Amino acid sequence: MQPVIEKQHIESTPGVCGGKPRIAGHRIRVQDIVLWTEQGQSADEIISSFPQLTLADVYAALTFYHDYQAKIDADIRQDEEIIAQFKARKGNGPISSTE
Repeated sequence: MQPVIEKQHIESTPGVCGGKPRIAGHRIRVQDIVLWTEQGQSADEIISSFPQLTLADVYAALTFYHDYQAKIDADIRQDEEIIAQFKARKGNGPISSTE
């Protein structure tokens, strides 16, 4: 009988990617995979762009998302708010001498 080998695909580490769930051994967050699929990318297209990932990694991220959808959606909204605030502050900066 062969031993069962289990690979951990998702991990969270304080101080890495803000502690958000990510593909184990990488800085690609679960929410990144989710957003790419929402933009129409297939799992095959994602691994074409990131050949260090496997199909199992991508599908594990999507499974994790469905298990923790409310939390991941909240993380996505929070990041969008931070980006919007940054853009608003940047737009309110000092006027350059060329304007």
